[in-house]
Amino acid sequence: MIRRTLLCTATLALLAASLSQAQAQDAAWPNKPVKIVVPFPPGGTSDVMARMVSEELAKALKQPVIIENIGGAGGTTGTGRAVKLPADGYTIIQTGVGQNAVAHGLDPKLPYDSLKDFVHVAQVHSGPNVLVVHPDQPFKTFQQLVDHVRQNPGKLNYGYTHAASGHMAMELLKQTASRCAPGVKACNGFFMVGIPYRGGGPMMTDLLGGQIPLMFINQDTALQHVRAGKLRALAVTSAQRNALYPDVPTISESGFPGFEALSWSGLSVARGTPQPVVDRLFKAVVAAADTPAFKARAWQLASDVVTSKSPADFQRLHDAELDRWTRVIKDAGIKPQ
Repeated sequence: MIRRTLLCTATLALLAASLSQAQAQDAAWPNKPVKIVVPFPPGGTSDVMARMVSEELAKALKQPVIIENIGGAGGTTGTGRAVKLPADGYTIIQTGVGQNAVAHGLDPKLPYDSLKDFVHVAQVHSGPNVLVVHPDQPFKTFQQLVDHVRQNPGKLNYGYTHAASGHMAMELLKQTASRCAPGVKACNGFFMVGIPYRGGGPMMTDLLGGQIPLMFINQDTALQHVRAGKLRALAVTSAQRNALYPDVPTISESGFPGFEALSWSGLSVARGTPQPVVDRLFKAVVAAADTPAFKARAWQLASDVVTSKSPADFQRLHDAELDRWTRVIKDAGIKPQ
């Protein structure tokens, strides 16, 4: 009995010491450089946004914040690798609509589960797509385009990049405007033919050259061409009008209430990261995104700075977006490439 009591006492002492040490480590976080894994190659909007965050985050955390780009498979390669690293707060993962919502609809066998494997800490940015047409097209308004498509089903083409946010916005519009049963591609006359492109650059080149008449594209990519009169913007996919396109109506106000399709990103960590670390990271991210320097640079990229009210708030966004785009992909019959 005495021996058992001594063993229990020793075990409790070890557990208490381990807990005390873990709490001390959590309180000291971060005491070395922090890494943000960006699951896309350098140079794109996701990479630029992450680097902007890292600069301000480094000031808030008083530690270097390093960017590591791991591209491939639409962002799923880097995301899958990063979420398997130690859940200690020193690896932060850039999450977004593509790799953490759309990807699950395309491939149910992903090497990670965005609902279970992450603690989604804070959203950082959000931006709509813009429906743009070549100026030689006769459509001056979104309603004129809708009327034309319904009167001429299958006779108008559009460009898209597989599973990109513009592709998803177009599929959602087709389904919403058609009011089709799941799996039906054309009813009430709303049907257009998609022309696939391997990237946004070639697609934009063809749109500017008049080889394709229209497409959805990220607001930052379209802005310079719209301002120069080389493209005409008919509608934006956000719930409210965008400040950079103040005269362009939303699809929601143009006959399809509730329509919304956004490109967004934020920062997450692996499930199991200590709660004190998550809480401090959340506060640091919100503080970083709230700086005048960050907001000014985001404005130059035509992006809206959107921060979460709490990690739970960002988790709800992930859950809702994953459900939304999984349904759209299933109904459209889109398959992975």
